[in-house]
Amino acid sequence: MTAGGFVKRVASERAGAWEAAGLSWLRVPGGAPVVGVESVSPDQLVLQRLSPISPSVAQVESFGRQLAATHATGASGFGVGPDGWTRDGLQGPADDLIPLPLGPYDSWGAMYADLRVEPLARQAGLLGAAEGLLGRLRGGEFDETVAAPARLHGDLWAGNVVWTAAGGVLIDPAAHGGHPESDLGALTLFGAPHLERLLASYIEVAGVADGWRERLPLMQLHLVLLHAVLFGGGYVGQAASILRRYA
Repeated sequence: MTAGGFVKRVASERAGAWEAAGLSWLRVPGGAPVVGVESVSPDQLVLQRLSPISPSVAQVESFGRQLAATHATGASGFGVGPDGWTRDGLQGPADDLIPLPLGPYDSWGAMYADLRVEPLARQAGLLGAAEGLLGRLRGGEFDETVAAPARLHGDLWAGNVVWTAAGGVLIDPAAHGGHPESDLGALTLFGAPHLERLLASYIEVAGVADGWRERLPLMQLHLVLLHAVLFGGGYVGQAASILRRYA
C-alpha cells in the first residue's frame, strides 16, 4: 500500500492504462461514483482505498439514479471505448484478460453481434448455436429498444460495485458505448443488494423500453459467453440455452 491507496497488480502497462481510462470516462457529473486512480505504472494501479459496508435501501436507490445519469452521458457510438482510447480493450479477470473488441457502430445489434456474441461464441464452440441470434441482431430486430449509445460500465456484476458510506462506487470497468440494459442485465446476473429497488430507481429516471425483463438473458449473454470461454463448465450450457432462446 502507498499513500493510503490500494495497490492493484496488473498484467501489463496496457491493462492498467485501459482500466484507468475506463474509470476516468465513467466519472461524470451526477453519475455513479467511481473509484479514484492515484497512479498508474507498468505493473500496478494505485487506487483510492474503499471501506465496504452493507448498503441501505436509500443508498441503493440513489445509486440507481446515478447510474441512469452515467448512462445518459452517452458515447459517440455503439462499441466505442473511452475517449482517446484507440486500441481494443480488455475483459475478464486480472490474471486472465482477453481482448474486448471495440469499434464505432451506428447499430447496437450489429455491434453486439460482431464484437461481443460472434467472437466469444466461436471461442466457446457455440458458433453454430449462435447463427440464428446473429442474424436477428444484424437485421436490426432489437435496435428499436435503444435510442442512443449509453456510457456503460460494461462488467457491472455486483462485485464491481463497492458499497461505502458515500454510496455505491464503480470499480474494474470494461467501459464502452452500448445498450443501457446491458449494465442492468449484469446487475441481475449474479444478484445485488436490494436489486428491485435499484432497478426501480433507475427506471424512474431513465425509463426502459417495453419488454426489458424478457431481454435480460440477451443482455447477459456477453458475460455468460465470457465465463464460458474462461471457465467452461456450466457456463457453456447456460450460454447455449440463451442462444437457443433467441435463435
